[in-house]
Amino acid sequence: MSIYNPLDLWRRPVIRRVTIGAGVVTVLAVVGCAAIQTRERELTFRVVPGTASWYSGLPADVQEMDLPVVADGVTQNVHAWWWPAAEHAPALLYLHGARWNLTGQLFRIQQLHEFGFSVLAIDYRGFGKSDGDVPSEKTVYEDAAVAWKQLTELEPDPNRRFIYGHSLGGAIAIDLAARISDESAKTKAPAPARGLVVESSFTTLADMARQLTWSWVPVKLLLTQTFDSVDKIARVKMPVLIAHGEEDRYVPARFSERLYEAAPEPKKLLLVKGASHNDSMRIGNGEYKAALHEFFGLTVDESPLQAVSLPRRKLRSPAPAAERSAIGIEAATPR
Repeated sequence: MSIYNPLDLWRRPVIRRVTIGAGVVTVLAVVGCAAIQTRERELTFRVVPGTASWYSGLPADVQEMDLPVVADGVTQNVHAWWWPAAEHAPALLYLHGARWNLTGQLFRIQQLHEFGFSVLAIDYRGFGKSDGDVPSEKTVYEDAAVAWKQLTELEPDPNRRFIYGHSLGGAIAIDLAARISDESAKTKAPAPARGLVVESSFTTLADMARQLTWSWVPVKLLLTQTFDSVDKIARVKMPVLIAHGEEDRYVPARFSERLYEAAPEPKKLLLVKGASHNDSMRIGNGEYKAALHEFFGLTVDESPLQAVSLPRRKLRSPAPAAERSAIGIEAATPR
């Protein structure tokens, strides 16, 4: 009786070539997938390095700080701005969208501060002065969680804490709000924040991708970055204000309408006439202030939040489609 020896198969040239070829293909596929995923993340976040051209410098009372994030045994820093307002002012965590770092966000942060909020704003890893390379959905969620912990230390009263996210930052804000809502539900604790504000955001990254490509492309199967806000917002256990410009050409307002439908009560939808992707807060200044005051019942030093009239900025043409992020949402300059 002969004994089977696996080496006999390996000695056959055809078997050896097929085995080696399969191994090479597998390695190339893994490397190729990794490269594709990196490119997907680059297109999703579309990080613009350096300082925004319209940045005029940091206001004197803004404090800069670095927040350590430990991931996979490695510590990296998330750069943050803390801009305190009046005593007993509500405190807000500001989560920005794709493309621009904090230097490109100052105009909107200033509006929120002049509305009466103390603002903690962060650059995700890979943006601005923060450590890291190409961001991912996982890393920005980690960064938001670390920033939230910092906000709870800066403002211990949950009744004075808010989460705000613009555009892609809206998806990050919804994820954070859902996570901390889940945690408070487990312990039957009250809501850890007074409210969530989401501006000019979307339902899922796949929905945004469909907006930019042919309907038959299976984008949901191709994307590794999901940002599934429409499912997560149903888990949010705090009041939700959703704002969107009706003339938004990058992220149509119907996405915010869908988020509003999925959100639990109490909730409010603010559609600002004449506003585009970046200027809802300026165009709808009075409406925005009224929504914040009436919906959340906010006061600052016993006075309603003040409306802000910032000067209109000179507009530039939006970036061509090839220069926008993969979800096509960040215009070239603030509005």
